[in-house]
Amino acid sequence: MTLSVLEQRDQLGVQPGQLYIDGTWCDAADGGVWEQRNPASNEVVTSFAVGNVADVDRAVAAARRAFDEGPWPRLTAKERKTYFTRLVALIAEHGEELNRLQTLEMGMPIAFSSMSVVSSEMAAGIFDHHAGWIDKICGSTYPTYEAGPTGADVQIMSFREPVGVVAAIIPWNAPMMLFAQKVAPALATGCTVVVKPSEFAVLTSLKLTALIAEAGFPPGVVNLVPGPGHPTGEALITHPGVDKVTFTGSRAVGKRILEASGDTVKRVTLELGGKSPSIIFEDAESVEGAAMMAMGMVSMGLSGQGCVCQTRSLVQRTVYDRFVEAAASLIGMVQFGDPFDSATTSSAIINQRQVDRILGFIDQAPGQGARLVAGGGQPGGDLAQGNFVNPTLFADVDNSMAVAREEVFGPVLVAMPFDDEAHALALANDTQYGLGAGVYTTNVARAFRVARAVRAGTVGINEYTIWPSAPFGGYKQSGLGREGGWGSIEAFTETKTVMVGL
Repeated sequence: MTLSVLEQRDQLGVQPGQLYIDGTWCDAADGGVWEQRNPASNEVVTSFAVGNVADVDRAVAAARRAFDEGPWPRLTAKERKTYFTRLVALIAEHGEELNRLQTLEMGMPIAFSSMSVVSSEMAAGIFDHHAGWIDKICGSTYPTYEAGPTGADVQIMSFREPVGVVAAIIPWNAPMMLFAQKVAPALATGCTVVVKPSEFAVLTSLKLTALIAEAGFPPGVVNLVPGPGHPTGEALITHPGVDKVTFTGSRAVGKRILEASGDTVKRVTLELGGKSPSIIFEDAESVEGAAMMAMGMVSMGLSGQGCVCQTRSLVQRTVYDRFVEAAASLIGMVQFGDPFDSATTSSAIINQRQVDRILGFIDQAPGQGARLVAGGGQPGGDLAQGNFVNPTLFADVDNSMAVAREEVFGPVLVAMPFDDEAHALALANDTQYGLGAGVYTTNVARAFRVARAVRAGTVGINEYTIWPSAPFGGYKQSGLGREGGWGSIEAFTETKTVMVGL
């Protein structure tokens, strides 16, 4: 028998959470707390401390001391890798617990939390991948360009050094994977970190921080201060002791971070979402398969609450009707319900504010000329207590419509026909975003030609995923910088040039 949300909470032994500052768990300075609710049932599963300005100041001060005075940036590569090895083993050991905590905190179906790119296995893999970079963070040597001012032979070399204290701000939709994606490269390069998870998903960040403590990382190297954007996030991004901000979330907050970083010229990495196209040509190996993949991105798993979802389907006119019919058929396979039931396929929406936003896009689209093929509205009955929105498919959409231009961040797919490759590329690039894209064709030359022409940071040909070893990030208003692979190492280091006169 599937356990209820509260029974799962009790079985996991979830307790009220605290802040983690300078190696110590503590309450907020003002006693502030936040109730964590599971969006599938809106039941309160626990509470946790939320940081205010004073708490952020203490956390940054601890990270500053750990960086300026502590051993972490000065450890040998072998020593630093030892900490990573212990942590990776602990994440693997507690993998099932972490997956269940993620489902408990934000309603992700347990099957998706356990098996997908957002699982504990991926989090462990990200830390493991970045551990491999620790002894390979090297600079370069350069040939002498000319003699120095004194006539000496000048040897020139460069070094990569940690950027300093990092503020890592994590969203609620993939909290475990994104904790690893930001914290692992920061620690690998020798930085210290203050993590601010979203107030809507804190449990996995609390557990990962506890595992970091268990692995023996020195005090102050990792600090955890949950809380909302105001005052917690604002205090963190404006703090003069922070050298770099890495953020995944909304474009509006990203713009605020850029503005706030100007005073002290903080380094910034931003991943700000997308309105990614999938381009389906008539010679795709399976038009129906492409339709299932596109509709699946917005209806299964996170129910479209993912920045990488390909929410605009651009389909060659000759196979357009086939695509729309196949995409609509997938909606009937969606199963809402208890997120801990393995039969549940799709997540609830994180909160009522986001539900209202999604329904607003759905309600206005027909008036702008979109054809509602399937879905819309919310399920009733036993599901009415949760934040569920029915997966929705619109056809005959124009790129000027709000549902085609704005990031809905919900279970909504729009389809529009194109006539030829040039038309498809014009539609694909007619957006302020540029995070991801998909190309579906059996023509290899066309596949690479289109992939290179689309203005997006990650393009999948006939499939799409995220790898720890590959750079991930966006063009245009989808963000700045890259996470993953060597791009992460570059993002958390400064380059120092040293000249030696001989």
